[in-house]
Amino acid sequence: MLDKIGVIGGGFIGGVLVQEIAQRRLAREVGMCDPAPMPNPADPEERQAVVRKQSVAIGKCLDIAEGLPVMARDVRVVGSKDYSALAGAEMVINTAGVPRKARPDGTFPSREELLAINLKVTIEVAKGIAEHCPEAMIISIANPLDAIVFTLDKRLSPPKKRLMGMAGVLDSARYRAFVAEAAKVSVENVNAIVLGGHGDDMVPVRSSCLIAGVPVAKFLDAATLEKIESRTRKAGGEVVGLLGFGSAFVSPAWSALEMAEAVIFDKRKIMPVCAKLEGEYGVDGLFCGVPAIVGRNGVEQIVELDLTDEEQAAFAKSAAGVAKTCEEADAMLADL
Repeated sequence: MLDKIGVIGGGFIGGVLVQEIAQRRLAREVGMCDPAPMPNPADPEERQAVVRKQSVAIGKCLDIAEGLPVMARDVRVVGSKDYSALAGAEMVINTAGVPRKARPDGTFPSREELLAINLKVTIEVAKGIAEHCPEAMIISIANPLDAIVFTLDKRLSPPKKRLMGMAGVLDSARYRAFVAEAAKVSVENVNAIVLGGHGDDMVPVRSSCLIAGVPVAKFLDAATLEKIESRTRKAGGEVVGLLGFGSAFVSPAWSALEMAEAVIFDKRKIMPVCAKLEGEYGVDGLFCGVPAIVGRNGVEQIVELDLTDEEQAAFAKSAAGVAKTCEEADAMLADL
């Protein structure tokens, strides 16, 4: 158990995180921060005054705190509209960002517009961490994942072990779920891993996919596996399309907590995380999804898999996509 965990962002993912941290007794105190709702300068002053008194973070934390006696959990839960709720946190989980949603006219922001908006948010996140908990372990969920982790690294320059992005645990869980469904076996029997960037070029590693230790190809044919791998790459969009708003929220929160528990309980568990590479997999200076041993010190060791030639080529393509996004982010950051 930690003394304190901070959660940045009071949306659906943040809400699940806070209640799960309290329920699992992962920390004695949980702090959530989120500036929402923010007053609209075009509104009448009396309306702005009402909005300034409202707080998604404080409201959600109060709701959870009032339910903790029912769950018999002595955990302190605090919220704030600024970053003060992070004060003293030993670990921070970042969910802050604007999802890609339709404008009133039905059009969507471009990828570049969304990146620019979320980079501005991340700059404020980095300032909040630097001011209130500069030594905290950081797990970032916010999208675009690779660019956000890259930006946090540029702004905070933490030891590389202390900063990691959550994508691979979720993408691998989706891969495992789809394989288990197709093979009609328990999800507990499926061991699978997804590497690379968190996008359409992610790499489900078929050569490492096992069902109870047996290669997946013994259970499912190539055509079925290709469909599963394609669905895995587009799984986030599938959820959004069905919801009609926001993004997946329970599975990302649980996936981040899988990483958090590996640190808190010093599990030294091997899992795919977005980590800084320094030559591993032929990549240098980028954050990319790879298997790593995660323990008390964070990312303690990168594990290099023996990939097939096809998988190596796919990983190189995915890493090139990450590099391009980070170059775009770097150019935008220069003007922010």
